[in-house]
Amino acid sequence: MTAGIDTPDRRGRTGLDRTGRDLTGNPRVRVRDVRLLSSHWYVERTTTFDLQRADGTWSTQERETHDRGNGATLLLHDTERETVLLTRQFRFPAYVNGHPDGMLIETPGGLLDDEDEHPEVAVRREVVEETGHTIGPVQHVFDVYMSPGSVTERVSFYAAAYGPATLTHEGGGLHEEGEDIEILELPFREALRMIRTGAINDAKTIMLLQWAALEGPFAGLSAR
Repeated sequence: MTAGIDTPDRRGRTGLDRTGRDLTGNPRVRVRDVRLLSSHWYVERTTTFDLQRADGTWSTQERETHDRGNGATLLLHDTERETVLLTRQFRFPAYVNGHPDGMLIETPGGLLDDEDEHPEVAVRREVVEETGHTIGPVQHVFDVYMSPGSVTERVSFYAAAYGPATLTHEGGGLHEEGEDIEILELPFREALRMIRTGAINDAKTIMLLQWAALEGPFAGLSAR
């Protein structure tokens, strides 16, 4: 008996070795085998598959995938005051890979509770937990595979207005989940400068800030 395969893992999941076996969208890919490596909170698999090359020949390849579920993130903006609301929190993976203190400035967001949860539902919940703001209408910006070479995660990007009227909770994250989140309100121009200086180096945050400058709520701001 193996947890995650024929008995439930800590999140109640079984059959985790079946993921990918029934894929039919690409006739040039034939999945041979899926092996479950671990299923703690996230899921690690090794998949063996045949891939048909452009010249018609076939090669057998093996890839490990890290499945942490899908996520959602959102840029909070105030166009009247020309500000954005971001968060700062400790990220150990960044810290262990060379970030000076592991404290990253980011747009709020997080993982979907399960595969059936809509990303907008998830991001609204995360924004309240992290920043204390209960937002109104949201704009869907795009969906992105953030690290497709090894991570399955697809992140949905959103934007929404915030202001004094949307502040309904304390924010700061969930203590029971070990979160200790600082809330930062920055002038939009300053946030863009922080990308250039490296003070903001989180990918999803850079993408949303640059979208906001190019075609989002602050498009043309630099010319005003």
